[in-house]
Amino acid sequence: MKHAAYTLTLPEDDHSLAVFSSPHSGADYPRAFLRDSLLDELTLRSSEDAYVDELFAAAPSLGAPLIAARFPRAYVDLNRSETELDPAVIAMDRRTALNPRLAAGLGVIPRVVAEGRAIRQGKITLAAAEERLATCHRPYHAALSGLLDQTREAHGLAVLFDCHSMPRDALRGLAANGSPRPEIVLGDRFGSACSSWVMGAAVDGFRAAGFRVACNTPFAGGHITQTYGKPEKGLHALQIEIDRSLYMEERTLRKRADFAQVQARITDVISRLVHVRPERFSLAAE
Repeated sequence: MKHAAYTLTLPEDDHSLAVFSSPHSGADYPRAFLRDSLLDELTLRSSEDAYVDELFAAAPSLGAPLIAARFPRAYVDLNRSETELDPAVIAMDRRTALNPRLAAGLGVIPRVVAEGRAIRQGKITLAAAEERLATCHRPYHAALSGLLDQTREAHGLAVLFDCHSMPRDALRGLAANGSPRPEIVLGDRFGSACSSWVMGAAVDGFRAAGFRVACNTPFAGGHITQTYGKPEKGLHALQIEIDRSLYMEERTLRKRADFAQVQARITDVISRLVHVRPERFSLAAE
């Protein structure tokens, strides 16, 4: 199913607790946005989690829904609260409390892309910002929330896998002591966003597929993980970050020649995650 804000692919057999989301892989750039930008399209795309939706495309055939944004992160960032409005990019009267993300230009309407490069000159109106939220941010989150509620109603629990990619340079510090840098970083906000059986199943799944895995460092989970991860209410959320250099050339955004092999390894992980449930992980751990 295609919506202006997202593509939703549902499984034929809805037997899984899992829901997969790719909120930063969208690449439908509005013409007016491109026209008004200081940057060329390739530079704007540096903030994308390019191809993550393709890496997880097998989820519906394996029994779990996949929702993916169509619009780009540089236009609206779904992993931010809609209240994170940057007064440096939006003309508005009301005061907004600055947090480190806003100070860095990474609000819900971003001011910069990767490496702090400014997207545009001047500010957009509050009405224009509201239109972006109304047409992109709210529909996506309404659909995602609905998927999780339906899954929880059907099975008693729901598990969100929030799928992202990360620049290889983001992991540079983790290899400073000479140990191999991780290829996958799993974030559960230090245990608050999901129960340990979800994290455990994901660690086991990625390691079984041959990936090096780290947990919560340097990425512990963002707005989406925090918002939907409520284990006490039967809603679990885990952020997945994949090293982009595994499957694409970061400078050109071209897929690597072995993209299909990496995709197949991710599919192997998905085939395990769609069956995740408390008793299954408990039995596997005994």
